[in-house]
Amino acid sequence: MDVGVIGVGVMGRNHVRVYSELKQAGDVYIYDQNRDAAMGVALAHEAIFCATLEELLEKAEAVSVCVPTPFHRAVGEEVLAAGVHMLMEKPLCATAAEAESLAGKVADGQVAGVGHIERFNPIVAEIRRIVRNPVFVELNRHNPASSRPMGSSVIEDLMIHDLDILLHVLLGDGYELSAAGNPDAASALFRYDGTAAFVSASRKASRKIRRIYIEEDDFTLEGDFMNQEVFTYYKPEKYGSENERYVQENIIEKVMVNKLEPLKVELSTFLDCARKGTPFPVTMEQAVANLVVCEQVRAAIGG
Repeated sequence: MDVGVIGVGVMGRNHVRVYSELKQAGDVYIYDQNRDAAMGVALAHEAIFCATLEELLEKAEAVSVCVPTPFHRAVGEEVLAAGVHMLMEKPLCATAAEAESLAGKVADGQVAGVGHIERFNPIVAEIRRIVRNPVFVELNRHNPASSRPMGSSVIEDLMIHDLDILLHVLLGDGYELSAAGNPDAASALFRYDGTAAFVSASRKASRKIRRIYIEEDDFTLEGDFMNQEVFTYYKPEKYGSENERYVQENIIEKVMVNKLEPLKVELSTFLDCARKGTPFPVTMEQAVANLVVCEQVRAAIGG
């Protein structure tokens, strides 16, 4: 299947690299308004440069849209109107209203999904397998300051990954929400019936953090999205004080995780879905719901 990548910023270049490595992908076509950047990326990965978006949409059967967020709706509409299968980088659009409008333009038989990449991180499947009745959930996603242009707040830029996991993997909807922060650092507390979930995100950190922490009655789970590691800590076998020293012995299990590049899994899945005509695991409707929650968080912090 011939594929295309629209936009060759940081994420777009990664999409081109991965497509060039996938056996399911045939020719890889590239378009960006920055002609020199697009030609450079095409040369580096033996891809094919397209002078116009129309040219790319005539040649590619499935495309990744990796343009800045403010342009997602307009470019997405062109892709869908051309009848091409589409994977839109997250967030789906700049607003939930735009996202809902774009989702309504997907034709019958056309595969359209959204690149919430952490859904394809191998630790997520392991966490889904292990967790049953969480009483407390915490997700932290913190980045050092970046010089790359930001088309959205930290909520749509970073927190949205963990909101997607919270909503569509762990707990669903039916929550009460409170939040605090600013466009570059924010936290939100989701109160479910019997469960509290705390989510934080920052673009002001001094180190990069991608962490999930879950407590159940019988164990505690801790996962690292970057290192793709999961540990479970079971109730203490020994618990007390000896010689005025606190003593606790836990059973700690390191979960076996088949480490994979999430983007490679995501794009391979997208091409399989496009070839078979089956829905992409992260649907447009789920992506719209994620943006609705982002807007709820922004409203709660007064943003």
